[in-house]
Amino acid sequence: MTEFIGKSKEIQDFSLWDKMKSKRKVFSFDLEVTARCNNDCPHCYINLPAGDRAAQEQELTPEEISRIADEAVALGAFWVLITGGEPLLREDFAEIYMLLKRKGLLVSVFTNATMVKQEHVELFKKYPPRDIEVSVYGATKETYEKVTRRPGSFEAFGRGLGLLRDSGVRVRLKAMALRSNHHELAKISEFCRAHTKDYYRFDPLLHLRFDRDAARNAEIIAQRLTPEEIVAIERADSERFGALQKGCDKLINEEFCHMACDHLFHCGAGNGSFSVSYDGKFRLCSSLWAPETMYDLRTGTLKEAWEHTVPRVRELRSKNPEFLSTCRKCPIINLCLWCPAHAYLESGAMDTHVDYFCRVAHARAAALGYTKTG
Repeated sequence: MTEFIGKSKEIQDFSLWDKMKSKRKVFSFDLEVTARCNNDCPHCYINLPAGDRAAQEQELTPEEISRIADEAVALGAFWVLITGGEPLLREDFAEIYMLLKRKGLLVSVFTNATMVKQEHVELFKKYPPRDIEVSVYGATKETYEKVTRRPGSFEAFGRGLGLLRDSGVRVRLKAMALRSNHHELAKISEFCRAHTKDYYRFDPLLHLRFDRDAARNAEIIAQRLTPEEIVAIERADSERFGALQKGCDKLINEEFCHMACDHLFHCGAGNGSFSVSYDGKFRLCSSLWAPETMYDLRTGTLKEAWEHTVPRVRELRSKNPEFLSTCRKCPIINLCLWCPAHAYLESGAMDTHVDYFCRVAHARAAALGYTKTG
């Protein structure tokens, strides 16, 4: 239940509005070069089968990617993340990678590493990426392949990660905390911290699929940990829980209880960055898939999307009294997975309360010693 209600009072002067738009710069963007993946992880919010011809035919061509990148650079972008799906499924990955590098962009890559070959390593050694971030689904073959549902994927992962590490490329590791690997998270953490000189991060909060596939969403929900389990694994990780404790005064804001703002977006979506889907849809962030918030870059320009779609979407407001009296005034919203994008994926509306997110936030708040959560 959202609507667009013109400009905020303080910027109804159109000359001021135009002045504000002129100051908005692009710094980075995410580029999903495919939605396809060679794995079949039950928790994944985007993956389509590697051989999905319909999805492959919808993928942006190198020429389209080049045009979008040129427009992004003209708006000020200097960093791009190549992601998917599994980007290395694209036979023209090297072509895409190099055309982005030639435009002067810093390039990062997300991959599961199972498809890394010597040719990729040579490419990365000659033209280094800013970094490569690799997902780790398990520390043992049994757990890893329970998640990927692909026999042989653990061996392929180990081989690919080894090639990347031996090349000297900057590798970062990450993991999702799932029902399928919950018992092995300590080992995954040990593995990751032993195999990267940079940082390791894990995420225990799963959001639903971009295509809102009911059967696949049921698999994601089945992989979610309980709020109590999430808090337990965060407390067990001294770095993670220490960061929460250190930022507690920023994550919990009692002043929110006294706010009456009905704007949906209080996050950084569209502030310096954006995301492009494999089929050319512009979004303010990678998770935002509500139809009224997207723009088709195959029929228009990035400049139009940046200067008109972004401010229009960020002015969206709620008229849902339940949402305005709960989530919008919640002092622990920053401990929560809630945002307009995730709310849409859960319910089909951007201004709805999500019980699971709320329970996780309250469990975290209690662990941090905050009890005034209502």
